[in-house]
Amino acid sequence: MDVTFIFFLGLFVALIGVVPPGLLNMTAAKISLKEGHVRGVMFSIGVCVIVIAQTYLAAIFARYLSNHVEVVDIFQRVAFVIFVLITVYFLLIAKKQPPQVAEPRMRSKHSRFFQGVFLSGINVFPIPYQAYMTITLASFGWLDFSQISIIAYVAGAAMGTFVMLYVYIFFFDKIKDKSISSQKSMNYLIGGITGIISIITLIHIIKEM
Repeated sequence: MDVTFIFFLGLFVALIGVVPPGLLNMTAAKISLKEGHVRGVMFSIGVCVIVIAQTYLAAIFARYLSNHVEVVDIFQRVAFVIFVLITVYFLLIAKKQPPQVAEPRMRSKHSRFFQGVFLSGINVFPIPYQAYMTITLASFGWLDFSQISIIAYVAGAAMGTFVMLYVYIFFFDKIKDKSISSQKSMNYLIGGITGIISIITLIHIIKEM
């Protein structure tokens, strides 16, 4: 397998996972606004350290599941339902205001790094998300579970997470001050992405029947 291709697969998948406004990206942006760019980046690095561990764990879990077809089938159906619900939420239900983040209190660069580690550690969503995505990519023949492929994918996922946090850090003012129509557009974009993933998952489920 081409490790460069696998790296960019991991980067793209991670970008999709971090696009929706959430605790990690909004906190990174808030810290940058209140305390400066360097502390926002340190927080993001702390987040990415945990993302590396979570994505590697997810890939190992996916490798195990790939040897148990009956479990994969159930996992794919559950994932399909979850992605459909996320799509419906962002297209029809999502609120217009971005989530509020508690005011940062910690000040040092090291404390921001460990805050990133902590908040990323309690956010377990990337594990099932990455496990599902790696199984799906492997089923298309785009990824295998060799050690070098897993390392390339994990590196791409960490880079993709950092890139999206970096985007939030520098463009938070625009995100925060979006008009209602712009916020709707962002919700539609996220809903469209998860909708596409839902369709791909459904097609794959049907093919396996």
